[in-house]
Amino acid sequence: MKKLKTKRKNYIVYGIDQIEEGAISQMDSAMQLPVSVAGALMPDAHQGYGLPIGGVLATDNVVMPYGVGVDIGCRMCMSIYDLPESFINKNKSRIKMILKESTRFGRAEFNPPRDHEILHRKEFTEIKILKELQQKAYQQIGTSGHGNHFIDAGIIEIYDIEQGHDITAGKYFALLSHSGSRNLGARIADHYTKKARMICGLPKGSKNLAWLGMDSEEGEEYWKAMTVAGDYSAANHEQIHDRLADALGDKPVTIIQNIHNFAWKEKISNNMDVIIHRKGATPAKKGDLGIIPGSMASPAFIVRGKGDHDSLNSASHGAGRVMSRGEAKRRLNKKDLKKLLDKKGVELIGAGIDESPQAYKNINRVMEYQKDLVEVLGEFTPRIVRMCGEDSH
Repeated sequence: MKKLKTKRKNYIVYGIDQIEEGAISQMDSAMQLPVSVAGALMPDAHQGYGLPIGGVLATDNVVMPYGVGVDIGCRMCMSIYDLPESFINKNKSRIKMILKESTRFGRAEFNPPRDHEILHRKEFTEIKILKELQQKAYQQIGTSGHGNHFIDAGIIEIYDIEQGHDITAGKYFALLSHSGSRNLGARIADHYTKKARMICGLPKGSKNLAWLGMDSEEGEEYWKAMTVAGDYSAANHEQIHDRLADALGDKPVTIIQNIHNFAWKEKISNNMDVIIHRKGATPAKKGDLGIIPGSMASPAFIVRGKGDHDSLNSASHGAGRVMSRGEAKRRLNKKDLKKLLDKKGVELIGAGIDESPQAYKNINRVMEYQKDLVEVLGEFTPRIVRMCGEDSH
């Protein structure tokens, strides 16, 4: 049985005054692992399974399935159109219909789905668990999950942008999506976490922090499966935005995206080779472009990483929850949600009360806590929000 060290390694916490004790406790445990090298906790952090959401962990030659998370390779993707701010107001009914007809959420699927090269990767024949999941992956390609996954239509105001993006400062119509690897990622996470638990035998309170050696057969296999799930998530967003572009009868001038819930082979400041897990955290190496969303009634930000070493080149992946889903369902109501959305000028298609903006932290405060980690290049304002809820299909 593996044991935790009696003394944990130090790590930096961004926005500690608004992070729940459960997330701190989980990160403390992670920093007591004998394989942990360095860590950081982002300002959107809250309690999860294993590593907290918003947790960043560098390990020595091991990969932790629950340090990556269940929704492997979940990502943000924004397509920006050379259409003026007025486009959305003049075409609101049409855009709502496009979002309803050209997207699928939760259990809903396209019939037939579109094929994609990711579904023909050799790993689907080489790895048993992937072979079992291939058909379901085909059925779900191009769809979005439930929970906090969304597709928003809104206005992006660009202040600055990287070279290579065919766009200048100004306001444009944009579509923003948040989703991941669907059933494929969840099943991979569950399968390899069970293997890791059996191998590590960690104490009961820390069993979800179990890891696989990168030199082991199980570790190598998980890494390949994780990579496929990450690429599958990218394929989902590719098809989501292709369908929306087809329905709009236009093409975006640029697309910006970033991944979270993943692990990377990187070097840290002392030039040591490590595996960095970013569970609900955005890569923010110097020059990295990313998108950090708030809630359905607050802005999302296009950011550029500053390459901060203390954060392990990371930033938050969103605003982060202040209420669990259960608490939100008990405390919040639809009447207040509608009043808030009306005030903000947001129209909602679907979504449960557990996704109400009141269940999330203030995104502007979160951004203030990480001003040394990222530079803001643009601000997106949602106008029409599509999520998985009772009005979805």
